Amino acid sequence: MGTLDGILDALENVRANPLRSFLTMLGVIIGVFSVVTLVSIGEGAKKYVTDQFAGMGTNVLIITPGASQTSGHMPITGLGATHRLTIADADALKSRCPATHLVSPVILAATSLKRDNRVRSRTTIIGTTHEIQEIRNFYVEVGQFLPKEAGLGEKRVCVLGRSVADDLFPGQESPLGQWIKIGGAPYRVIGIMERKGYSLGFDIDSIVFVPVKAGEELFNTDSLFEILVQTLSPSQIDAAKEQVRETLQRRHNGYEDFTITDQRVMVEAFEGILNVLTYSLAGIAAISLLVGGIGIMNIMLVAVGEKTREVGIRKAVGATRAAILGQFLVESLTLSILGGLLGTLTGVGLALLVHAFVPALPVLIRPWTIAVSLGFALAVGLFFGVYPAKKAADLDPIEALRYE
Repeated sequence: MGTLDGILDALENVRANPLRSFLTMLGVIIGVFSVVTLVSIGEGAKKYVTDQFAGMGTNVLIITPGASQTSGHMPITGLGATHRLTIADADALKSRCPATHLVSPVILAATSLKRDNRVRSRTTIIGTTHEIQEIRNFYVEVGQFLPKEAGLGEKRVCVLGRSVADDLFPGQESPLGQWIKIGGAPYRVIGIMERKGYSLGFDIDSIVFVPVKAGEELFNTDSLFEILVQTLSPSQIDAAKEQVRETLQRRHNGYEDFTITDQRVMVEAFEGILNVLTYSLAGIAAISLLVGGIGIMNIMLVAVGEKTREVGIRKAVGATRAAILGQFLVESLTLSILGGLLGTLTGVGLALLVHAFVPALPVLIRPWTIAVSLGFALAVGLFFGVYPAKKAADLDPIEALRYE
């Protein structure tokens, strides 16, 4: 019996005993579809995190006050700080760090907004400069962003996030040129940001941008929340980091009382966490493949008993031990591959269904996920099919012919 005949025979057995065959393959089906679904969701989550960071700018260094060790997570701002970060520090980075492309100081606080009888409490205000547009991919949709010309940055103008504009100026009324009060001080609206939505759990549409000098006056501070630096290219990040460190140390009397965070490291840290979670869950789900393998071995032992006389006849007419071994191994592998294919189709379908009902949950089905799952199912069928096949191959033909 050739391989093709063995496969056709196995498929005929599946057709003749559909319920028994399905229950035999069920463990493999559950294992494969669980692995495919979990890994697809995990890969989607990794891509989501990467896209979110990419949407917040690339080649970015984040300088925060306070010396702290970080392995990729956002540092605790101000921890252990002996010196503030100031606008003068940001200006020094612009002029003394040739590897940097753009530098933007950031003041961050929250206060209330008011326009006529409409009040919006606890709104995030960012005092910054024109460069943050390119660094963080924040662009206006209507009007203009913060003034770039020297001297104009100190004016009381503001750019509203889309949600803020909708709250303060409902309907068709244009906010451009209108005045609102931020923390009690009047500001003229010069632009409306494009809709950005949530990014890394932060609602970008609920931010109001003001010039950094106006932010200092508004919150009565000369201390920055952070300084954002964009390098000329990814290859310049390490050089820019050293230049930034040396420049700030000279300005801070030799102290490294600040933290430089590379956004790439943050992405890698998040991806590492997601990898551990994804593959741990997939490993647990794969245990059901072993259970499915035991089911296959069990049914193959039954098949050996059912086909004992057939084996005896085949041996009597000259079938070799290898031919008998191959017959039962092919049947075992056919069951495991069928289970793997059904599990893969179920897993892909479930992953897409989950994404359809919960669009916020990202799903990414990679070919290697399917290949590994099918390979594992094949290995399970081979491993658990060896013993029954060997038992069939070792049957004595005379005893097999006498078997009832």
